[in-house]
Amino acid sequence: MDSLSPAFLAQPGWLPIRAHDSAGQWRLDWAWFGATPLDAPFYRDSVEDALRLPFNQALRPGCTLEQLAASDHPKAPLTALVYHASRCGSTLIAQMLATLPSHAVYAEAMPIDQLLRARYHDAGLSEAAQIDGLRALVTALGRPRRASETRLVLKLDAWSIAEAHLLRTAYPGVPAIFLYRDPIEIVVSHLRQPGVHTVPGLIGVSPMWEELPATLPRVEYIARVIGRILQAGLTECASGAMRPVNYTELPGVVLGELAPLLGVDAAQVEQMRAASTRNAKHPQQAFAADGADKRAEAGAAVRDAVARWAAQPYAALEALRSEARLSR
Repeated sequence: MDSLSPAFLAQPGWLPIRAHDSAGQWRLDWAWFGATPLDAPFYRDSVEDALRLPFNQALRPGCTLEQLAASDHPKAPLTALVYHASRCGSTLIAQMLATLPSHAVYAEAMPIDQLLRARYHDAGLSEAAQIDGLRALVTALGRPRRASETRLVLKLDAWSIAEAHLLRTAYPGVPAIFLYRDPIEIVVSHLRQPGVHTVPGLIGVSPMWEELPATLPRVEYIARVIGRILQAGLTECASGAMRPVNYTELPGVVLGELAPLLGVDAAQVEQMRAASTRNAKHPQQAFAADGADKRAEAGAAVRDAVARWAAQPYAALEALRSEARLSR
């Protein structure tokens, strides 16, 4: 893997695809994307497409975080941060924003997650160095690959709420939202199709599942993870660092109240409206609400687990959201 010079890094079209510790030094792997829009539901989908290019199969350049930080190039400013409790509409928001040529949207970009959780694997990495690395990485993501790109939005992984303070320190004042929904519906969704964070041991360390025994019944494990995510989101929203948004408010709130926060003007709202009618994870399909079906599917075990581990932070988020709405 060859190192890249700052001059090379300044060329638009290259994007980081992985952050990793190599012999005590944090490095980034890169791939060539050109000006291809990142309009897939998740960044990993765009990475998989890029890696099919013969050029990217033949060459996998890399650099250290220090080399990246030393590079100098134009960048689009970070406009908004989207946190979520999983299966509650964050992909819809990302897909709506991705229709706008002005917005570069990174939906659960792996290098961001890898750097956010780096200190769990590398105790020698200081928080200050971690924040500097995040700033350098976000700057690299913000390099306009198309002349139209003037804004950058990061949609984080569900478990990234535990590390929200890092991005808040790196980018004070950048607006953030926390999306959530009835935890019964979230748990049923993960029982139907498990997310990686609801399967013990599938991904690395996080406070969202720390010390949870892998031998727990599946329903209880999922409910406890979701409850922790909701509690972390509640803490952020109660402090005023994030705005709570319920799944039931979508897509209207994105086209209305959230539009200015997300850097969307009145003309762009109409561009996003068509995307709001499609299934975010399967854009070729029309959106169909499934909350009622999920609640009907939930048996006693699901309801009991949610009542014990996730209902309280959900109710508190709803109370906080209602208070905020009354004060506006």
